[in-house]
Amino acid sequence: MSVVIKVTSPSFSKNRILVDEISSKFPNVEFNHNGKKYSEQELIDYLKNADGAVIGLESMTPAILSNLPNLKIISKYGVGLDGIDLDYCSDNNIKIGWTGGVNKRSAAELALCFMLGLSRNVFNTACKLKNDGIWDKNGGFQLTGKTVGIIGVGNVGKELAKLLEPFHCKVLANDIVEQSQYYNEHGLEGASKERIFSEADVVTLHTPYTKHTGHIVNSESLSKMKETAYLVNVARGELIDQQALKKALKSNSIAGAAIDVYESEPPTDFELLKMHNLFCTPHIGGNAEEAILSMGRSAIYHLNEFFQINVEKEL
Repeated sequence: MSVVIKVTSPSFSKNRILVDEISSKFPNVEFNHNGKKYSEQELIDYLKNADGAVIGLESMTPAILSNLPNLKIISKYGVGLDGIDLDYCSDNNIKIGWTGGVNKRSAAELALCFMLGLSRNVFNTACKLKNDGIWDKNGGFQLTGKTVGIIGVGNVGKELAKLLEPFHCKVLANDIVEQSQYYNEHGLEGASKERIFSEADVVTLHTPYTKHTGHIVNSESLSKMKETAYLVNVARGELIDQQALKKALKSNSIAGAAIDVYESEPPTDFELLKMHNLFCTPHIGGNAEEAILSMGRSAIYHLNEFFQINVEKEL
């Protein structure tokens, strides 16, 4: 019996180290070398004979999974599981290979980068100078000593809080999990979302996307933010109502925003993307070189562990 592995992620597929490492364990492996973004039917066609799949951002819905009779394990390249129907997988004995936090430093560093770039007016002045030759010496404000609101204190949120320690910020923290002991031990202050939106100089999002977190940033929450405050999102695009954000940026009711994720990807709302007070990147938060290797090796580990335990007995 030859185990068939299919990799959907383009970044995994073009990483020579990961390609070599997975190929050494699973000779019958196929990659997404062309960087294809699969439609539902294309994903079914690609994965139809796969025993195991390395999945990136693709949605694995019952409509897709029900057409993959050989699939035994989905090994996650990344950390977000919101695109996988976990109930269907549980009911149909499809294992999920997943390790939380494997790219937390990468995502947290980008969030900090956004905070520094926004507060010190780096992005805006760089664009003006590069594109129009405008010599704008507005240096913004120091992040040091300001109030930062972290919504979602999981792996990335905690990592960001550590990175903020030398800046001596007042960190307001909000999470659905009660973590008062952790907050006390690490100098964070538990706060409601409402307080974070109204008091923070920078609001940064680090929650997964669920039915409870969709559009937690909306017209109402944006209206609570200070005109001098910034919004950062390196988590999931669905956390923000993009139309409400566009309106807030257009009216200058907040100072600006930096986002790495979008409600649909790649984004097509170029009116939003081109706004002078929005700074955007193409979902690179978890894609530092080191994070790519960590995520890829985690996916390989789960595949290897599963098939050693569950398949070798049948060989």
